[in-house]
Amino acid sequence: MIDNLQYNTERSMLGIPEYGRHIHKMIQQVLAEENKEQRNKQAQAIIGIMGNLNPHLRDVADFQHKLWDQLFIMSDFKLDVDAPFPKPDSEVLAAPPTPLAYPQSFPKYRFYGNNIKGMIDVIVDWEEGDLKQALVYVIANHMKKCFLNWNKDTVDDEVIFGHLAELSGGKIVIDAKDEVLSASENLIRLTNKRFAKGSRSNTKNYKYRNQKQRRK
Repeated sequence: MIDNLQYNTERSMLGIPEYGRHIHKMIQQVLAEENKEQRNKQAQAIIGIMGNLNPHLRDVADFQHKLWDQLFIMSDFKLDVDAPFPKPDSEVLAAPPTPLAYPQSFPKYRFYGNNIKGMIDVIVDWEEGDLKQALVYVIANHMKKCFLNWNKDTVDDEVIFGHLAELSGGKIVIDAKDEVLSASENLIRLTNKRFAKGSRSNTKNYKYRNQKQRRK
């Protein structure tokens, strides 16, 4: 009796392990059937069982098409039956997936982030006017705030304008004598207020949860 025991490592590989060994054995019996009419009936019966194993997918579009594709895959594309859908191509299934195109952006000044660089790339093509000047000033102020978040000190406006000119490829040039950005102290104070507000709200939520647990 021990000699008749079979281990999964000694058995054939399952095309779709989620359906289990019994479904695959039934498909092997269909492959051994010589009468095509009987194969069609048996294939329809297996499709019904596969549908019962996945009742949550009945409302999914092309549910039957998916079941027939899985049936052919589990038969190693050797099943010869009259299916209501075209037989899938084994070469397409075996083809390696297309590599994902991950963004390869390595900004020189990472503390500004990719969004700032994207905004600069868009605004350089704008027509000259008050709207463009106002947006350039807003971007420069935001760059200064990002710089101060990275370095809790002070920074001259000339440094920010120099970075802006470099990131824009020399298309946006501002003279520090003509424009004055927000003071570093105000930007640092604004950032600290936001962090303090967030910490106070977290503290209030923590105290409220503790009080609620004590009442229970």
